[in-house]
Amino acid sequence: MPTPACKLGESPFWHPDEQALYWCDIPGKALHRWHPGNQMHHCWPFEVEPCSIAPMRGGLLLAAFRDGLFSFDPTSGQRQPLAEPPYDPAHERFNDGKADPQGRFWVGTIYEPRQPPLAALYRFIPGQGSAPGQLDRMAGDVTVSNGLAFSPDGRTMYWSDTTSHRIFALDFAVTDGSLSNPRTWASFAGKAPDGALQGYGGRPDGAAVDVQGNVWIAMFEGQRLVCLSPSGQMVHEVALPVRCATMPCFGGPDLQTLFVTTACDGRPAQELAAQPWAGRVLSAPAPVRGLPVNFAH
Repeated sequence: MPTPACKLGESPFWHPDEQALYWCDIPGKALHRWHPGNQMHHCWPFEVEPCSIAPMRGGLLLAAFRDGLFSFDPTSGQRQPLAEPPYDPAHERFNDGKADPQGRFWVGTIYEPRQPPLAALYRFIPGQGSAPGQLDRMAGDVTVSNGLAFSPDGRTMYWSDTTSHRIFALDFAVTDGSLSNPRTWASFAGKAPDGALQGYGGRPDGAAVDVQGNVWIAMFEGQRLVCLSPSGQMVHEVALPVRCATMPCFGGPDLQTLFVTTACDGRPAQELAAQPWAGRVLSAPAPVRGLPVNFAH
């Protein structure tokens, strides 16, 4: 895709009203938008890391930054506070976030020292009118909250702890957004004791769901996407030209283009020389349509 490389691209989504792709560069402290129709690219720089985004009605975005949750207006470039961060920003930040089908915004955190496992998953219910929104801790005891996705019927939430190489499935109550019955849905082998990447399949990062209920997962450092059935069985494996994919999403007018954000930050020079697309957004036709993005209300 003819857009600049990111240090760590994340949180891509296809905006159906704008026919545009949005994504974040977390350490690059920027938000990006690309219109395939006219090849126009726009970038908004910030003083603090944007970690994840979801569309809101009326052209706004709900954005999780290190310093809290905000509504962001792409037209004016201004952000308005919605919720304070529920952590110490010196050691923790928001990470992967998505709206559920009812418009509640779910966002996890990353505990940057990694140990102990102090990261958590939060649910934000935006306020109505002048009323403040409500931010509740819904799950925890992880180090890198990631991989949020919802089944087509909205009754299962998928959630990853990247560091432990596990993906959880949780029963999701559509009416009130409560979670129950957490279980390990998929797990992956870790690195060899010497840290070698040869033979390593990666760890689960961001995810997206197709209309058949299959879950597409970016395997960070694994140089691949995997597609798992609703029962957790391997359906597809897609080899990638870069080591570090971060998150897939479905887009295009028919939601049958697979976009994948990637990372280059901190990677070895030899790897980057061999993988010039590292940090770019990749795209390819998908074998099946994806679910449309959920709007935060």
